[in-house]
Amino acid sequence: MKVGTAINIHKALVTPVVLGLMWFFNNWSTEAFIYLAIHGSYSILWLIKDSLYPDKRFDEKQPLAIAILFVFLPLAGYYVAPYLLISRHLTLPSPLIGLVVVLYIFGIFLHYVSDAQKFYTLQNKKGLIEDGLFKYTRNPNYLGEIMIYAAYATMSMHWLPFVILSAWVFGFFVRNMLSKDKSLSRHAQFAEYKQKSGLLFPKFF
Repeated sequence: MKVGTAINIHKALVTPVVLGLMWFFNNWSTEAFIYLAIHGSYSILWLIKDSLYPDKRFDEKQPLAIAILFVFLPLAGYYVAPYLLISRHLTLPSPLIGLVVVLYIFGIFLHYVSDAQKFYTLQNKKGLIEDGLFKYTRNPNYLGEIMIYAAYATMSMHWLPFVILSAWVFGFFVRNMLSKDKSLSRHAQFAEYKQKSGLLFPKFF
């Protein structure tokens, strides 16, 4: 099974899983629908992105058991946030909902726009991408994804989704970012680009 297939199955299940939780716990609150809207739309956008400008890294094939145990099941940890929100019938303060919406919108922008920029730029010009969303941070896509999942974790009003997000950040994202830096270091101008940009957070000065 392709790694991308396991990821896409997880994304496709988000909306039915959240709707199932809403039905099971009889929770049709505004908070539940907001969660459904933001996590569901993110997952649909992911599937659209995968069909239009896929990430070639996810073409790697793994045995079915490996794909389930080390890709799908870890991703399923992200179902914890909606469970905690919906099962406890949480009512979120309005400022917190505002924070969630801001995190989600900026995260979506950074994640999908930077992936599109990378995909289409590399089709026409190989090498470093030092402009656009990559001007100040070398990984705007990861920054966006972290913001998106931070929004979901915030809605749960619980520490556990933040632990799960941190495990992904330090177990997967950071490793990939450092590996990417190592690969890009073969370019002569990388040292200068590295000085001007942040690994994850934008470096303006």
